[in-house]
Amino acid sequence: MTALFAGLFDDAALFPPGNAPMADAVPAHRELRARLGGLVGPFVVPAARLDELSTHLGKGEPVGVSLIAAAGDLPAAAARVSRDPGLVLAAVEVPAVPDGTAAREAVRVLDDVLPESGSAAVEVPRSAARDAVLDELAGTRYRAKLRTGGMRAELFPTPEELAATLSACVGRGLAVKCTAGLHHAVRHTDPGTGFAHHGFLNVLVAASALTEGAPAGTAAEHLRGTDAGALVGPLRSWTAERAARARSTFTSFGTCSVLEPVDDLVTLGLLTRERIPA
Repeated sequence: MTALFAGLFDDAALFPPGNAPMADAVPAHRELRARLGGLVGPFVVPAARLDELSTHLGKGEPVGVSLIAAAGDLPAAAARVSRDPGLVLAAVEVPAVPDGTAAREAVRVLDDVLPESGSAAVEVPRSAARDAVLDELAGTRYRAKLRTGGMRAELFPTPEELAATLSACVGRGLAVKCTAGLHHAVRHTDPGTGFAHHGFLNVLVAASALTEGAPAGTAAEHLRGTDAGALVGPLRSWTAERAARARSTFTSFGTCSVLEPVDDLVTLGLLTRERIPA
């Protein structure tokens, strides 16, 4: 189970609803890496806050960052990271592109800036241009970034919409990263806002079903599920090969609190405190 969740949780502490100050977020990220090891992905930072990040690095191991930068800003931002010995460019995230032409330009810039082993994701629009953008990403080494929530109700795709987009990605051989809204393991309604949030285990099981050949309707059923047992049971029966295929599709998601989703996995019995890597 620990291997199934390795690198799943990108540290997006700077972003809503957490909005952690940089002075707190950087040492907290290092502490998370020390406590949780390989479960924790890179520290997500916008290009505009790189200088601020540098002032809070202090002493310690270099911080791996997932850099959010528009295609036009990426060359300068990536060069800024490379000049700082306290930072390592672990990944790049390009904000939502409006159409296929913009996606093609983003791919071109990524190809120019990133080394051959570089990882990147391009956010896909929730519009009629979705498929044109996915077509531009298909056959590249880049992932599709899917928005799964936010601070307004309309930012949460329905299970049917998310299933259709996941299916469109899987059909093109595209891996996905998710962003926003996946605060807990299982689909639930937030008592404070009344928003229905997708669960990250729901997304994992739905992505696995699609990867194994299931239709989008089956994925939507998994995304609608609120019974934790119905999600956890199948996970326990997955072979290592199926787990690897699932994670090759659903690679990670940004969370403003890494501990919340990890605590959910402990509560559900999918991780134990003793088995969490140090």
